[in-house]
Amino acid sequence: MGLREYAIRRAIECVVLLILATTLNFFIFRLMPGNPLAMYIENPMFKAETKQLLIKRFGLDRPLWEQFLIYFKNMFTGYYGISFRYLKPVSELIFGPRLFNTVVLMMSSTLLAVLLGVIFGVVSAWRRGTKVDVSSLVVGLVLYSMPVFWLGLLILLVFAYYFGILPFGGTITRGLHHQNLLHYIADYLWHLLAPMTTLTLINFGSYLLIVRNTMLDVLTQDYMLTAVAIGVDKRTLLFSYAMRNAMLPLVTIVAINLAFVMSGAVITETVFSWYGMGRLIYSSVMERDYPVLEATFWFIAVMVIIANFIADIVYAYLDPRIRY
Repeated sequence: MGLREYAIRRAIECVVLLILATTLNFFIFRLMPGNPLAMYIENPMFKAETKQLLIKRFGLDRPLWEQFLIYFKNMFTGYYGISFRYLKPVSELIFGPRLFNTVVLMMSSTLLAVLLGVIFGVVSAWRRGTKVDVSSLVVGLVLYSMPVFWLGLLILLVFAYYFGILPFGGTITRGLHHQNLLHYIADYLWHLLAPMTTLTLINFGSYLLIVRNTMLDVLTQDYMLTAVAIGVDKRTLLFSYAMRNAMLPLVTIVAINLAFVMSGAVITETVFSWYGMGRLIYSSVMERDYPVLEATFWFIAVMVIIANFIADIVYAYLDPRIRY
């Protein structure tokens, strides 16, 4: 099977998977106990007429099958309902500053973590058994097993509280009059530094371990030993032979991590009060804002499916044996 036929087959499978994920996303919230509007309408200040108007406004008075058809249509036409908490269209809450801030945070931390993880992982595997390898392995294991909230609080304690060189949280300094665009960007990057460093360090540990272990496996393959025996130089051996095959597992991990950019880093954004999608999801869970959760979970599912499709195509390009 060629690459084109393989891509078409995977695209069809992704469409079927998207339909199943969309259906499951609808019933998950309907199976949860309780009335989604209970905490809003069960208020002694609300009259019975007001409660009925709210229920009708959110379409909860209609049969379940009709709610599903409306939901299914809305998901693919761009209307995601009204937020219970903010009483605004969900699209306004998602496609705004929150999504931009999360994309900046997740993309910057992921790219830095991948770059550092590949560099240190390759060097560690190439110099297996040396002090460089042992040190990299210890650092990777410590960072990989470290709770993200603990690392975030530690960074705040040291660099914000004791040294005072980083802000305690937020996206920009409130009440500060920014003189120009460059001043605003500098203030934004200053607030970005702490959460970005936290996510970079946490992800760096996992990427380092993955690249190192994969490189060690590749370096012991028969074709690598044959390449050494026939006199292939070390540069070609490392970059053309070893790294291309060692990158395959990393492609999947990076694709999945980028797919979850929609959800943001919920814990990290909460610790640093970063105005992003992670905090929106957290507050929506606490406030039972089901329309927001329904829309964000659907988008996460879509992005995961797309990311897996792209990863499969990259896999097939890097290793033709996968086209089956």
